[in-house]
Amino acid sequence: MKTLLLAPLICAAILTGTTATAQTLPSVTLPADIDRVLKDYEKAWSANDAPALASLFLPNGMALPSGQLPARGAEAIRKAYSHGGAMPTTLRAVDYAVSGDMAYIAGGYAPAGAQTDMGKFVLVLRKVDGRWLIAADIENANMQMRPMQRPPKTASN
Repeated sequence: MKTLLLAPLICAAILTGTTATAQTLPSVTLPADIDRVLKDYEKAWSANDAPALASLFLPNGMALPSGQLPARGAEAIRKAYSHGGAMPTTLRAVDYAVSGDMAYIAGGYAPAGAQTDMGKFVLVLRKVDGRWLIAADIENANMQMRPMQRPPKTASN
């Protein structure tokens, strides 16, 4: 099962690129029941509604928000998202796949109306009782990580 979840994540990471200068990929149209997850996420994020965001996840779902430790379960996810949001945000799908009761969406995010993505995400979804819920959410900003600057050498070094 873990291998099934990792494969789409690895593929999505390759597809979405790792730097802010990467070419923006074209959007794809999602099936309505999967697109609902993105629309509900945008709505909850824009309203800074952490309980609504947490309700989009499986009970044991995991969020890996940029700059924070992983959060597993509704209470931890609610806390992780309690100090974010409150900004109209657009989520844009660049790839997705469905296999039985599992799916993934890879995409980009930006403030509503922005011309370029500010970050990227992968959502792993599971269908439960006819509704797609988030099993795992990973996102990060479009910034290239660079090595830390070393202090200049001095005579005592």
